[in-house]
Amino acid sequence: MEHGHPAPVRELDGNVIVISRRSFFGALLGVGGVAMSALLAIPVLRYVLYPLYSNSTLSKWSKVGLVDSLPTAGSPPVKKEITFRKLDGWRETVTTESVYVERKADGTIRVLSAICPHLGCTVQWRASKGEFLCPCHGSVFNEEGKHISGPARRGMDPLPTKQDQGDLLVHFEFFREDVPNREIVS
Repeated sequence: MEHGHPAPVRELDGNVIVISRRSFFGALLGVGGVAMSALLAIPVLRYVLYPLYSNSTLSKWSKVGLVDSLPTAGSPPVKKEITFRKLDGWRETVTTESVYVERKADGTIRVLSAICPHLGCTVQWRASKGEFLCPCHGSVFNEEGKHISGPARRGMDPLPTKQDQGDLLVHFEFFREDVPNREIVS
């Protein structure tokens, strides 16, 4: 018989395995360490992967201008620039986007996003033809933003509006591009 430490695992009679106390506690410590590491890794992974799985958020309402200064009924749409804050992951940016504002015959105000629903180019108003045109791929929309021709699969996207103390406010939203139905991205 050798002197020193006994073998941690040894086989007796071919059927019985004897595990020493030291090897049992070593295995128990290893399993416990793996379990604790997994528990600590979950919040770290959620923190690291958060920007990939969260939608960006926008500030709620942006000022377009005074309601009285907006076009009258029957006037062509007017292009306006709005500024808003956008939170994307951990980064907050100030963004400027274009919208078209028009007053309908009944006096209500409609605001359309100037982003083409095809692939995101900025749509231009062509007063000579009374229509919107996307300069990138040639999609054409009527004065109300309805799709007339071209590769776009839907009309221009209307945006929610409200009036507050004489100001017109718009809630700017981004929509998924090149799909037939409006899907809000943020």
